[in-house]
Amino acid sequence: MKFPLALCLGLVALAAASQSPLQRRVVKDVLEYFHGRSNVHFLFKEQAVEGAVEREDPSGTFVQLRVSLVQTACRKRAPRQNCKALENRRKPTCLACYKFDGGDVPKVLDKYHNCGPSHHLAVKEIKQRDEAECRAVEEAGKSADVLYLPGMYAFSKGLPA
Repeated sequence: MKFPLALCLGLVALAAASQSPLQRRVVKDVLEYFHGRSNVHFLFKEQAVEGAVEREDPSGTFVQLRVSLVQTACRKRAPRQNCKALENRRKPTCLACYKFDGGDVPKVLDKYHNCGPSHHLAVKEIKQRDEAECRAVEEAGKSADVLYLPGMYAFSKGLPA
């Protein structure tokens, strides 16, 4: 019984080592968001990160991932370092989409979270909403948010009709 748990924890450690700094930051933010919810009374740990996508474009870096969480025996109000994961308890999944700017210390331009039971996130309507929200997050910082520069519209506005 202890071997599968040790193997699972080893795989989580391996996955965490292969994540980019932005992906680790998103996972940390997702855990903070999840623990900030009023209906969460126990601490949850990251169990796995799936479907990690990281794309760069001129407006910044887009990160999308699914974080599988597992409930621990520790209460949220009294966190401890060595909280054991509980086998047959809640195992929610969180979808997170973040857009970071291109600075040395990336700032969050836009973000979207959706956490719930994994079967809840697979419902067609919720999946479509999540995809639309993530597309909107990915578009953050693009053309609509570009600063106006003097003379950009001078020619189109100055021509006689």
